[in-house]
Amino acid sequence: MILALAMILDALLGEPRFLWDRVPHPAVLMGRLVGLCDRRFNRGQSLKARGVLVTLALLAVGLAVGWVIQILPDHGVVEVGMLAILLAQKSLVEHVRAVATGLRRSLADGRAAVAMIVGRDTGQMTGPDVARAAIESAAENLSDGVVAPVFWYLVLGLPGIVAYKLINTADSMIGHMTPRYREFGWASARLDDVLNLIPARLTALLIALTHGWVDPAPILRDAPKHRSPNAGWPESALAPVLNVALSGPRSYDGIRKDYPWVWPEGRRDPGPDDIDAAANALWRVWVALLAVAVLTALF
Repeated sequence: MILALAMILDALLGEPRFLWDRVPHPAVLMGRLVGLCDRRFNRGQSLKARGVLVTLALLAVGLAVGWVIQILPDHGVVEVGMLAILLAQKSLVEHVRAVATGLRRSLADGRAAVAMIVGRDTGQMTGPDVARAAIESAAENLSDGVVAPVFWYLVLGLPGIVAYKLINTADSMIGHMTPRYREFGWASARLDDVLNLIPARLTALLIALTHGWVDPAPILRDAPKHRSPNAGWPESALAPVLNVALSGPRSYDGIRKDYPWVWPEGRRDPGPDDIDAAANALWRVWVALLAVAVLTALF
């Protein structure tokens, strides 16, 4: 029941500021470790080989930390707390709903809120652009921040979820196709892709099943068109559920990217209500995951 208790704790408390204003969040510590590796090893020759070694070292550290915690005497309470910290259901929902709240106030407030959760340019976004970005972030982060951690905990226990989160953090920091990270961050980006292959597809399946919509054809059609090997799966499942076209053209660092649409037959004018519907979808999937956690504990 450890996983179920942790999921409920995360759903109730999320990221309590009274705690993380006083002590560093484990994600912050992971980020500091990745940043240290970046500064220390991302220089000189053989950057790809250095990146591979750093990625393997981070994987080993994550597995080791999880294993040490797991063998502590009376580790159950610590494990529940660690799991709750490494899950992101409530905080994800809060960030997504904040975009809907901001957009209802003004376009400027909507842009400011969505800039907190996406990496694309937000300064020239229209209202539908803001809503679309929030919905896409909800789908992608449901996979990365909730389903994948639960999956890797069920597969490998605490070492699995800690290692996954550390590699996922590395990917978000150094796994970019920029001159600085194209070689050094290659391994972390590819390993993160591998670790998310199954969870991303499970997320799509859970979204479809929890909404009574199980036609796989649009998902199989649209997911492979996505720029990411994994993000397209939850997006291509959530888009038909909401009947909203996702992905499509957007701008990064002032450069327009004409990405193909996901569920192109859907509406092109999503708004705050659609963002709220996406947040509700996150809770439906959470309930399904909680049921899996309980059944796993019982059987």
